[in-house]
Amino acid sequence: MSSTTHGGRLGRAPEPDTMPFTPRTPRVVAARRLHRRRDREAAGRFLAEGPQAVREALARPGTVVELFGTPGALDRYADLAAHADVPVSELTDDALAALAETVAPQGLVAVCRHLDVPLDDALAAGPRLVAVLAEIRDPGNAGTVLRTADAAGAGAVVFAGDAVDPYNGKCVRASAGSLFHVDVVRAPDPLAVVAALRAAGLSILATTGYGDSDLDDLADAGRLAAPTAWLFGSEAHGLPEELAAAADARVRVPLHGRAESLNLAAAAAVCLYASARALR
Repeated sequence: MSSTTHGGRLGRAPEPDTMPFTPRTPRVVAARRLHRRRDREAAGRFLAEGPQAVREALARPGTVVELFGTPGALDRYADLAAHADVPVSELTDDALAALAETVAPQGLVAVCRHLDVPLDDALAAGPRLVAVLAEIRDPGNAGTVLRTADAAGAGAVVFAGDAVDPYNGKCVRASAGSLFHVDVVRAPDPLAVVAALRAAGLSILATTGYGDSDLDDLADAGRLAAPTAWLFGSEAHGLPEELAAAADARVRVPLHGRAESLNLAAAAAVCLYASARALR
């Protein structure tokens, strides 16, 4: 028997007549609304699905509001439930399916608070590497770049302009927990972001397949050893022209084979790791 309670706190054995939440339980209905961006914005909440995301969310104090799980999952991941210190509620499989967005959900879903950090606060921490996602609309790409930025040691990831919602379920899953590790900034004006980054002492590098600077040449010249913010644009349209023009350099990743280009996530990984190596 699970050590959780139906909608209650950790540590009390469930009552004999307690039944798991169903898709019609009001708290499940309310959580399911968080699949929609407008409801996430209104509530300041989002869903994190699966044991890895839940584990990382719980490791960031004050992030998780409530944990849902099937009885089997709460038993299987008893270590997470035991340290949740938030309401832990059992779900039927149908209720879990209503909350999950994956084909084969792993039984756990956490309701989390938004993690937004103001740009000034993120810069006050003195990050030496920042990724700016400018007008990127694809949540899978955005989440993958966020994950890569975290792995490369970036201190902040900025979702600038009309970018995808970082709390989109696909973005959260693609980040593989990194959403909870770095400062996430949402800023409506990409040019204002560039100005703030430059004022904070960061070099601004824009990625473009037609850049006048070669990544290898910049690395060889030692120009990646300074604190740097990388600007990444959407895979379909690239960076807005005025944003690329505002950068200190427009950088292309050299292609040594016959491939026409790299996709956004691959190009971001190459650039961020080139900076990470130079900074270390």
